Amino acid sequence: MHYPELLTVVGPTACGKTALGVALAEELHGAILSGDSRQVFVGMDIGTGKDLDSYTTERGTIPHYLIDIVPAGTPFNLFEYVRLFDEAYKEVVSRQLRPIFVGGSGLYVEQILQTRPMHHVPPNATLRQELELLSLEDLRSILSRYPRIDHVDTSSARKCIRAIEIAQHYAHYPEEYHRYQQALREAKRQQPPLIVGLRLARQEVIRRIDQRLKSRLDEGMVAEVEHLLDEGVPADTLLAYGLEYRFITLYLQGKLSYREMEEQLATAIHQFAKRQMTWFRGMTRRGLPIHWIDGHQPVTYQRDRVLRLVKDWQE
Repeated sequence: MHYPELLTVVGPTACGKTALGVALAEELHGAILSGDSRQVFVGMDIGTGKDLDSYTTERGTIPHYLIDIVPAGTPFNLFEYVRLFDEAYKEVVSRQLRPIFVGGSGLYVEQILQTRPMHHVPPNATLRQELELLSLEDLRSILSRYPRIDHVDTSSARKCIRAIEIAQHYAHYPEEYHRYQQALREAKRQQPPLIVGLRLARQEVIRRIDQRLKSRLDEGMVAEVEHLLDEGVPADTLLAYGLEYRFITLYLQGKLSYREMEEQLATAIHQFAKRQMTWFRGMTRRGLPIHWIDGHQPVTYQRDRVLRLVKDWQE
């Protein structure tokens, strides 16, 4: 689906996307649609940085969607997210609010903005079982034997297995991939919505990440993960969620010391932020240009800069 009224704010973790989104929502009579793949889960608050208090302003509470919509541990994927986003978008528009899409999960964000058709390939349990013990390097080697498939993610073993699953399916049913490519060409002809990004110097991103990590640990992030385990969320699921949930689970399992957990987690988040920026730069090459704004400036400056862009875009 095409979302012509959607104003989007992207950027690396800890860059201040939510603050800018809320400031814009205040000025534009808007609502926030979250583009975070982990904020959908109930009970995963500190580790995902929901900062729900930030949606309350002097003018009242800014409506926000796609946060706390499924219990932690519940299977959730891009297909489900797209369906729920579509419902939320329609509700926002029906309330005569301006939809403002704020997020850093590149795959989710780009899927919505590109209106790219999805790979409707069913799971292959037998294939997954055969591949699940292989290394990421081995999985990528297997994937390279197939013709290249557009828009598959190979950043983790789980995602690479899915990519192989898709490639193998299309190898058996080439007419389905042909239909996918046709739908992709049609989607690319649509006018993309306005996208703004917050850009920060690399060292400033690292400083903010480290400062925020310390704050979250002080706020009880370890206890949050302990509670999820006590509530029956499998450790393997938390490990798969990555970053905070992965490293804290390893600490709680006794596989890392507290200091090792903190240091390795900080490094992993630094690397994650770098991958986010790589993804967003790639979006421009894939037909989704981003108007970058100086993230070092105050939120009021950022807001006014975006409002000028909105005015020019609408004219």
